[in-house]
Amino acid sequence: MKRIIIIGATSGIGKAVAQGFIERGWRVGVAGRRQELLKQFEADYPTQVVSQVIDVSLPESTDQLQQLIDKLGGMDLFFLASGIGSQNSSLDVEIEMRTLRTNCEGFTRMVTAAYHYFKKQNGGHIGVISSIAGTKGLGTAPAYSATKRFQNSYIEALTQLAKMEKLPIYFTDIRPGFVQTDLLNDGARYPMLMQPAPIAKSIIKALERKKQVVTLDWRYAVLVFFWRLIPRAVWVRLNIRT
Repeated sequence: MKRIIIIGATSGIGKAVAQGFIERGWRVGVAGRRQELLKQFEADYPTQVVSQVIDVSLPESTDQLQQLIDKLGGMDLFFLASGIGSQNSSLDVEIEMRTLRTNCEGFTRMVTAAYHYFKKQNGGHIGVISSIAGTKGLGTAPAYSATKRFQNSYIEALTQLAKMEKLPIYFTDIRPGFVQTDLLNDGARYPMLMQPAPIAKSIIKALERKKQVVTLDWRYAVLVFFWRLIPRAVWVRLNIRT
């Protein structure tokens, strides 16, 4: 059996991706902060699923990841689906710093741990969920858009590093638009809202094909194409709100 570890598997996209790999016969290690949901996953699929509570914002999360790898008996694919974000026009500093701790510090902690594991194993695949929000700085969500650009650049840098070190490590950066998950349960109205199940299918297909960068779905791919064409002097004058 192939083995995948999914961080952020208790809800939303991560949970849907986990279920998709279970259906494909993979052994799946699921992680997140809510122990009761993780245990339910194990109870539902006792021969395929193991779990571990992991909060990526904490230093001990790297040791917890290794514990999960040991429970699973190894790892072929690492998929990071955890992340937070808020609209924060008021610039509440606690919201901004909490976003940085999870999306930058936690992201780096998990991805580098996976990289070191695959370097020692001499091969593997790292997939992450970032966002189209990393394309431009969004005034309504400064920390979120900045951290997503950080993630885009970090994965690009690790891809180059692996090639420099001649390591057979593959990277997939998944960049979705708005998806109906707990992350968006803030009462705001979001355009072109997508559902987790079809997005998960697209993600699994991208991972299986080892694609490097994937924007989901085609409508957002078109949107991002035109976003990139807007000069900075024009962009900062736009009133972009959801």
